[in-house]
Amino acid sequence: MSDAPGRVTLQAIEAFLAAAEEGSVQGAARRLGGSASGVSQQISALEGALGAALFDRTARPMRLTPAGDTFRRHAQAIANELAAARAAIGLAGLSGLSNFRLGFIEDFEAEVTPRLLSELGQTWPGSQFLLETGPSHRLHEELDARALDLIVAADMGAATGMAEVHPILEEPFVAVMPKGCRVSAALLAGTDKGLPLILYTARHHMGRTIADALARQNLRIAHRFELDSYNAIMAMVAAGTGWTILTPLGVLHAARFRDRVDLQPLPFTPPTRRIALFARRDILGKMPADLAARLRALMQETIVTPVVRDHPWMAAGLRVIG
Repeated sequence: MSDAPGRVTLQAIEAFLAAAEEGSVQGAARRLGGSASGVSQQISALEGALGAALFDRTARPMRLTPAGDTFRRHAQAIANELAAARAAIGLAGLSGLSNFRLGFIEDFEAEVTPRLLSELGQTWPGSQFLLETGPSHRLHEELDARALDLIVAADMGAATGMAEVHPILEEPFVAVMPKGCRVSAALLAGTDKGLPLILYTARHHMGRTIADALARQNLRIAHRFELDSYNAIMAMVAAGTGWTILTPLGVLHAARFRDRVDLQPLPFTPPTRRIALFARRDILGKMPADLAARLRALMQETIVTPVVRDHPWMAAGLRVIG
């Protein structure tokens, strides 16, 4: 059945908001999983229903007209109310149609994510959980763009008033050495050419944190390798190719290499990383707080307790928070 002339549909509102945020019809289509022609048709129908042009299509990126800017505020309010209604119904167990779009950093894949999703499936059997994993900066971007409803990621200190924040875990950065090797002054000075530093890429928040910490100590260690994969870094350290600086979660992510490396404290006050749950404010009701509580319990059981048992010197730095 075709839409009657003048009718404003939720699908058209979603297409409009996606195009406004992406700055192009093509970007909106990628986000919505549809075609550019379909998005364009939805926006044209919406403009016809409202009797006003919403976009200046001659601009690159595409810009909102004054009418589009006015409508955007109302359209976002409609989308937020719909999301809140769906969440409320789903959390009450009244509908099997509720979808929750979650984003988790890769660090949790080995231990935490499978158990958490299993618990969520049992608690809300009528809901569908759509999970995306990735680096923290990308998850924050997806949350800001409203492509995700909730993320668990590193606290990068840039949360806006649009998000509610639930702290979960604080962890120190540590030295990860080949089995039997020790952190030495020669390594920190970069004069031990036999065991070079392998860095996590500075394109990501974790890598920038490491680089900033070394700079504060006036340590400019020459390095040949800068990677964005925990598994690749840990494989190289386990093979004796070099040493690295990571967090306990990063080490645990590459589980198969744990027995071939040693974790040691850095010989200076280590930087720390905070993991938190971020959710779109006033959309998911009590669900973010409930998920944060579940995550803290899982973190304590699967991460903090076993790591501190094996490395008591980490007791003061690795802890559940919130």
